[in-house]
This record gives sequence, C-alpha cells and structure tokens, in this order.
Amino acid sequence: MRTGTFARATALSGAALLALTACGGSSDDADDTGGSDASSSEKQVNVYGTDGNVGNALGESFTEDGALAGLKGTTPLTNLSSDFKDRLLGIDPKLEDYNYSGESYDAVVITALAAAMAQTNDATVFAPYINGVTFGGEACTDFESCLAIIAAGGNPDYDGITGPLAFADPGEPAVASFGVLQFGRDNLLDDSLTEYLTVGDEANAATDEGPAAAPYGSGTGVLKFGTLLPLTGSLAYLGPPEVAGVQLAVNDINAAGGVLNAPVEVVTGDSGDASTNIATQTVATLLQQGVNAIIGAASSDVTKTVIDTVTQAGVVQFSPANTSDSFTTYDDNGLYFRTAPPDLFQGQVLADLVSQDGNQSVGILAQNGEYGTGLAEQIVANLDSAGLSGDSVKSVYYDPTASDFSDVVQQMVDLNPDGIIVVGFDESAKIIKGLNEQGIGPQR
Repeated sequence: MRTGTFARATALSGAALLALTACGGSSDDADDTGGSDASSSEKQVNVYGTDGNVGNALGESFTEDGALAGLKGTTPLTNLSSDFKDRLLGIDPKLEDYNYSGESYDAVVITALAAAMAQTNDATVFAPYINGVTFGGEACTDFESCLAIIAAGGNPDYDGITGPLAFADPGEPAVASFGVLQFGRDNLLDDSLTEYLTVGDEANAATDEGPAAAPYGSGTGVLKFGTLLPLTGSLAYLGPPEVAGVQLAVNDINAAGGVLNAPVEVVTGDSGDASTNIATQTVATLLQQGVNAIIGAASSDVTKTVIDTVTQAGVVQFSPANTSDSFTTYDDNGLYFRTAPPDLFQGQVLADLVSQDGNQSVGILAQNGEYGTGLAEQIVANLDSAGLSGDSVKSVYYDPTASDFSDVVQQMVDLNPDGIIVVGFDESAKIIKGLNEQGIGPQR
C-alpha cells in the first residue's frame, strides 16, 4: 500500500480481556456445553456471528421466540452517543442498526480535513495528508473545531465518532473499538449485554504526518464525494446506517462552511454484490461525474473488483467497512484508506470470546470469498494461539449464492463441535435456521 513498516499489536489489553469475560458468561456456557464427545442432542452448542451478520436485521428472518437467543458475535463498534444516534435517525428514521455509521461519518470528515490541509480537491495531492489528520497535532472531535485549527495554521488530530483512529502507514486504524453483542429472546440485540473493548495501540500509528499545510484560503473548488454502498444485494441491510453516516457528515461539514470556500457535494451509488457488475457500473458513473473521493465499498470482495479502477483514476477510495487483511499491503497508489480495522483485530477478539466460553472444539462456517476466508484464517490462527488446533478446529467454506446450505450444516452435525462460528452476510439466516433444525443452533 504505502512505504514504511507497521508493527501490529497482537495482544488484548487486560481491560479488554475483562470485558470479554464479563460478556461471555463462560462458566454457565461451559456447563451447558458438556463434553466434546457428547451427541448434539445432549449439549447446547454455542453459536457465534461476526460483523457481516450480527445485527437486528438478522432477526427479521426469524419468527419463533428465542431462535437467536444464544447467538453472540463481534463487530467493529463504538459506544455511539445517543446524540449521534438521534442525528442519524433524523437522516433516516427507519434505521434498525448503527453498524459502520460512525466509520462512514469519519471517512467523510477525514477526507474533508485532508482537502482543507492541502487546499485542493485533487485527490493525488490531498491523500498524503489523510493519515496525519488522525494523529499528532492538536486534538479535536468534530469538523468545525478541526477546521479552525487548520485555519489558524495548526495541525489537527481528529478523534472521531469511532475513537482516536490514529492511522498507521497503510491508511487504516492502529487502534479500534469492538462490540461483543448478544441476541435476546425477541431475536433482537440486547443492548444491555453489549460490551465494548479496544484492540491495538496508538503507538503503532504512522510517524509521517504528511506535507506541510498549504496556505489556508488559497484553494477553491468543490470537494465531491461519491458513495459505493450496498443499496441492494446480500449486504443491503448494512447500507442504511452507512448512507446516513455519510449524509450526516456532509451536513455537518457544510454547516461549518464547507471546504475550499464551497459546500461539499455527494453523489450516491449502489455497490450491489461482488457477483454482479453493479459496482463497476457505479464507479464508472461516479468517475464521469468528477468525484474526488469514493466512500465504500462495504464488502471487501466488491472493493477488489473496483479498487484498481478508482485508484488508477487518481481518486481516493475510503471504505468504512472493508476488513480484509489483504488491503494492508495492496498496491493502491497511496489512495486507498479505511476506517474499519483489519480482520487481524476481529479474529483475535472473536477467538478470545470463543476460547473463554470454554469451547474445546470449534466449527467455522465461512463464505468462500475475500471476507469469509480472510476472517476465518485469522480466527483459526488465534484459536491455535489459545490452544485449540488440529482436529479441534475445522473450517468449512460455502458458496454464499447457494439456495440450500443443508450440506454444510450436516458437516457441522457430523463434527459435533462445542462452538460454531458463522462468517457470512444475509445468507447466514438460512444457515442458522438449518443449525436450529438440527438441534445445534443458537435457539434457546
């Protein structure tokens, strides 16, 4: 991606481990689980989800009380303020979840601040300022106060909706907040059980804060954003909070006077699925309309289909939700960034949750793609570090576009693990229903 080295933090803090222990209820779960050689009808299997499926939207596919009551999961998530949630609802009153809304908001604000530092809407010129906006300098927590620092000739350190950010050299957070979530008997997330923890270390942030700022007020032009977010397809349920986050950021920036003496603009677009050409068509349209930065995609698989087109066109691509580790070293001309943390972090958080719940054997059902395989590999590596390896952990990859998942569910029945991790998108509902039907699902 960019030159320079980045030493990643690979150990959870003591506070994070305590948060996971409090959330996991490991002693009760261990009692329910029983020995690994018991039949599936004699034990309660622990089922876990990830950021691609842990949300209230998942519950819409279930009508039976308690169908998801035992499901836990992890997702990049900040303890969002009630004010921020209320303002998002002002944009979209129908919001059910807030996943990646803060990351979307921050991606827009960071980009706008970088353009203000460079005093240009030319992405190839303002991109080198993006990392530096998130660390060093004078701390600020909103666009208006950060812009005031820039106008006074200073250097802002934007601590945004999603936390301190502190981007590392590859243009991604060196520290991130995660939520450990649980579903209640109503098949909705029980917010009272949500635990938050921080992974990573600000010390791993980049050291190069970028070029010296251009004289403030010397630039003119319109900073134009395009969005490449899921309005249709298997991740469409993640679209609303991301779209709302982008629009709220645009509103706040323009309320503070805009950038380069002009309001910023946004052109919305659909990313669809990686199996379609919707994203390719959307990117072509956005580039034709002269956008300077594209916010998205949410899916790592979708981003892989368009990243070269975007970055070779001299436009910034800034994802609020890509987690694939492959982007850390991707050759992107210095124009790809993300506010979502890489799978390295979530693999660690989820593996810790699973191991602390007392599981001695684990089955992983992961969609066969950039997202599923990458995260599954990180989970396996971290479970191995926790002492679960070899025959005690098995990964099964499936086609997310399949109409029937009975074959992979049967593999979990045959494996008879203590815990099952489902790494997927909206197809996860069909898989979990199959697990419930076979008596190895989260149903309580």
